[in-house]
Amino acid sequence: MKVSLALRPRWRMALAMACSLAWVLSASAAHLLVEAESFQKHGGWELDTQFIGIMGSPYLLAHGIGEPVADATTRVTFPETGAYRVWVRTKDWVARWQAPGAPGRFQLVVNGQPLKETFGTKSADWFWQDGGTVTITQPKGSLGLHDLTGFDGRCDAIFFTTAQDYRPPNDSEIMAGWRKQLLGLPDQPLQGGDFDLVVVGGGYAGTAAAVSAARLGCRVALIQDRAVLGGNGSSEVRVWPQGKTRRGLFRVWVRSWRNWLPIPVCLPVGRKSSAMPKSWRSFGRKNITLFINHYVYQVETRTNRIVAVIALDTRTSQVRRFTGTTFADCTGHGTLGALAGADLTSNRRGTWA
Repeated sequence: MKVSLALRPRWRMALAMACSLAWVLSASAAHLLVEAESFQKHGGWELDTQFIGIMGSPYLLAHGIGEPVADATTRVTFPETGAYRVWVRTKDWVARWQAPGAPGRFQLVVNGQPLKETFGTKSADWFWQDGGTVTITQPKGSLGLHDLTGFDGRCDAIFFTTAQDYRPPNDSEIMAGWRKQLLGLPDQPLQGGDFDLVVVGGGYAGTAAAVSAARLGCRVALIQDRAVLGGNGSSEVRVWPQGKTRRGLFRVWVRSWRNWLPIPVCLPVGRKSSAMPKSWRSFGRKNITLFINHYVYQVETRTNRIVAVIALDTRTSQVRRFTGTTFADCTGHGTLGALAGADLTSNRRGTWA
């Protein structure tokens, strides 16, 4: 049995079929889909993965805290020269509160020239914003995302098409197949490997579990949806491990991570500082295979046991399947358990039971 975060009623299949017919009608045109997360250089933009289960994709986020971030750039190859209609999947993230100003504004730069349209200025929901028409004279070209505000501009993908009247689909379920077709990805997941223990979540708990199991001779897969390990203690969040845990119920767990993680005397300062080791080599061990930037969104179960997890490579959109004997949910949100159908109950006051 497969369980996914994005389950939909079966009637949506009919809608997907209708969309595929629209795709056939435009098959004679030239198309180019560029996922923002696949940009070769992210510049100051951050790869954001926390809303994949809601909007269906990772995206680039310009989190400059009021200072415009450096451009994200990439090289592309157009299938042919000519006039292309440009679509950018984005949103105005303050529109739901009817707040003025559109703080997430950014420009798309094509071959060194910004388009006239300013993006991130419309719609409270993710949608394809029309960027107008651009003329491509050479197959090889460049793209750039130019942040204008430093206040969390968002870009999911960029779509070029010579079919001037074609509008890309916006439904997450339909787009999954549409993206695969345009990116040339296989329908079936690649095999990520078979392991004794598959740990989902690379925070303190996940890394400690992976290292402990590796010491016992287990073959371990450590799957983390971010580019760094550490969870709240990573360079992205910078909350150092302190408190009284080492004197509480989890003394053995604390001894494990203290072997490879020094406790700082103060909060790490700066965007690039971290309570975690600077590299995986600082505590890496044989028997552990690390999969960063992999988002687990589906599990396979058999007789009430997890037998495999399916993960999306948030940089390439490639999907991989990991099998194992034992699985550890170290996501911090109970994601693996929820996907597997574990009982989630809460009392009337809203606390988990």
